[in-house]
Amino acid sequence: MAADVVASGLPVHPEDRVRLFSPDHWERFVQEWVDSLRAEYELVERCGGAGDMGRDVIASVKDGNGAWDNYQCKHYHRALAPGDVWVELGKLAYYTLNGEYSYPRHYFFVAPQGVGPKLSNLLKKPHALRDGLLEYWDKTCRTEITKTQVVECDAAMKAHIASLDFSIFRTKPLLRIIEEHAKTRWYVARFGGGLPPRPEPLAPPSIPADNEAIFVGELRRAYADHLKQGVKDLDAGLACREDLLQHFHDARVEFYSAEGLRTFSRDTLPAGEFEKLQDEVHSGIKDDVRGDHADGYRRIVAVVKTARSLQLTSNPLTTRIHTRDRGGICHQLVNDGRVRWVK
Repeated sequence: MAADVVASGLPVHPEDRVRLFSPDHWERFVQEWVDSLRAEYELVERCGGAGDMGRDVIASVKDGNGAWDNYQCKHYHRALAPGDVWVELGKLAYYTLNGEYSYPRHYFFVAPQGVGPKLSNLLKKPHALRDGLLEYWDKTCRTEITKTQVVECDAAMKAHIASLDFSIFRTKPLLRIIEEHAKTRWYVARFGGGLPPRPEPLAPPSIPADNEAIFVGELRRAYADHLKQGVKDLDAGLACREDLLQHFHDARVEFYSAEGLRTFSRDTLPAGEFEKLQDEVHSGIKDDVRGDHADGYRRIVAVVKTARSLQLTSNPLTTRIHTRDRGGICHQLVNDGRVRWVK
């Protein structure tokens, strides 16, 4: 038996883990997945709860002239049956008849246990689905659509239902949802399994870019402080100092490495994890930043050395952090105005 199994138990398959979610977590999971479909949707909103009018997660179609899709979340301990959806179809008919919202382009039932064979067959037969809604209206919809009134299936409602396209209703297999969710920044936080390999960071351009302006300016001030020269006269002094020129190059490489880590975090983890790492580094270097140093350059060298020795064990990015990222985060903190090299 492997040591990690003894320590943590057998790993839980994502399908089984999803089935342990609460209904609220299931809706959030579905929202995370749908929100990742950026090529198709321009906006994804979660409406589940009181007053949702039969909509859980709604997605506005990109360039769709108001078209939208609905993802109806059902977290049951069994597969969905026809009796589980009649009231949802009734709500859709009622609220679209009253003009509360337009009829969706697609309507997905998403459930961890999927749909049972009877409902699966009905979803493939739009006319039978419509007939079923009419047949079961009094039993499942009449008193369940709203808490304040009885909704009769009168002539106006029947005519409205007859006009609706029942081919929009479909389902999405759980495995397909998990496969697509695995490409999102939320997957590791929900299912574990470690972060994917990190791409190599970009090399700095030959001429510093706008996003480097502040920290590069601070580097130049630190070099001027070290050489006891004015910043305006610095270039001549640097020309004969290969060590400072190399330090400048290394600092920019470190900065771009840390920027690459920021992008990697954005693509693979929930928002805020990289900022937490920056805060952790900042906490570890503050005393050195405030300490006495011969000049600004010596302060940089001392602070970056401290950053490289910090025990950064609590952040999920620690398994993908490179040595140069630590110095790069120091320069990012300068860029953000949180650290200054010259007092």
